Amino acid sequence: MYDYIEGQVAQRAAGRVVIDAGGIGFDICTPLNATLPASGRVRVWTHQVVRDDAHLLFGFAEAGDRDVFRALLSVTGVGPKVALAVMSGMPCAELVEALIAGDVARLTKVRGVGQRTAEQILLDLRKKALALRKDAHQPARSQHKALEDAVAALLSIGFTEKEARKQVERAAKSVDPTDLDQLVRAALAG
Repeated sequence: MYDYIEGQVAQRAAGRVVIDAGGIGFDICTPLNATLPASGRVRVWTHQVVRDDAHLLFGFAEAGDRDVFRALLSVTGVGPKVALAVMSGMPCAELVEALIAGDVARLTKVRGVGQRTAEQILLDLRKKALALRKDAHQPARSQHKALEDAVAALLSIGFTEKEARKQVERAAKSVDPTDLDQLVRAALAG
């Protein structure tokens, strides 16, 4: 439901951050190794999980990290807690490399991940690992800058803010979201 939440860091602790966005404090679960600041303005890429007893937000400093989290959720027997534990147990890029290499031993070193779960993760994600490698190494800041620059370019030629953002978001799904030239061309064509 929420792609990202941007606002001021109200609280930061191990495994969670509270973002004040528009006067609402969003309590977001994060990997233990998330590179989010302790204060100041921040954008957190989110994934929402709705259960009978709770609505949970999971947040990541990079959009690529969120993609890896979502891929882990697609694995049979892996829920949000296990996926977050896996992402907390090693840097995202290292996790993707372990998937590509088929390194069961590396995955089983993560607390809460046994032999069967590690094998299932490898079985389900091995083919997706190369695409995840690109996502895990793609910095969200450069993507965010390209998106904002593309919106600014459309604003400068007469688009409204709403139209510009809509066109750029649509374009980002079909072209490299870090390439400003491609984004603007696709937004204008779209």
